[in-house]
Amino acid sequence: MVAPEDPLVTYWLALPAYNEERSLPALLERCIPLARTLEAAGARFRVVVVDDGSKDGTIASAKAFEGRLGVEVVPHVVNQGLGAALRTCLTAALERAADGDVIATMDADNTHDPGLLPEMYGRMEAEKADIVIASRYAPGGDEVGLTALRKVLSRGASFLLTLMTPVPGARDYTCGFRLYRAAMLRRAADAWGQRLVEEAGFTCMAEVLLKLGRGGARVTEYPLILRYDLKEGASKMKMMRTISRYFALIRRIRAAQMPRVA
Repeated sequence: MVAPEDPLVTYWLALPAYNEERSLPALLERCIPLARTLEAAGARFRVVVVDDGSKDGTIASAKAFEGRLGVEVVPHVVNQGLGAALRTCLTAALERAADGDVIATMDADNTHDPGLLPEMYGRMEAEKADIVIASRYAPGGDEVGLTALRKVLSRGASFLLTLMTPVPGARDYTCGFRLYRAAMLRRAADAWGQRLVEEAGFTCMAEVLLKLGRGGARVTEYPLILRYDLKEGASKMKMMRTISRYFALIRRIRAAQMPRVA
């Protein structure tokens, strides 16, 4: 069921993309009926694609949807890594969003379902939350097509972060599919500046959640069935480097002063 919409709210979907020429069109196709549903309910839907120096046709794939979907491309001239792409995503969305809007992030590889966003917004409103995580580990969540090694890494990272740097309300610390209140995210960006996202690789998603959640943002979850079987191409994650970065991130977060963001 689609949640009732505030007639003034705009959903900003910010997508960090690198060499997603094959997957991005399928994801944007899934966004078109969502945009129509939201607009019929009085809300608005816009997409910002941050192309992180792709060497394929990612930019052309995104621009092909300009006449069918409110989509804008923000390019990086050279590849800078997921952390830099996420930082640009959040910055670009905040430059365009009003305080009453919501900002979503998700992977550009079509493994996340954008159709969950209205229900996530409904959960946000019902629980007065600042962040809703689309969670594989919430009741009803699951993973399809993920290798055993990737499952162990994801669950192990979330277990370790829960143990060492807990955020109330969070089970899934590593999933990139989230919905944020723009006003809270703006306060965090003002407080942290460029340091809101310091991690270069996949650990940046956990970093942002830790900084916001431990800074007072109210966090809840909505169940996600991760469809890794829909992903085109191999994973870009470097496994051993990612594991070492999680330990470094925990040490840094435990030692940091957390500005209040909510």
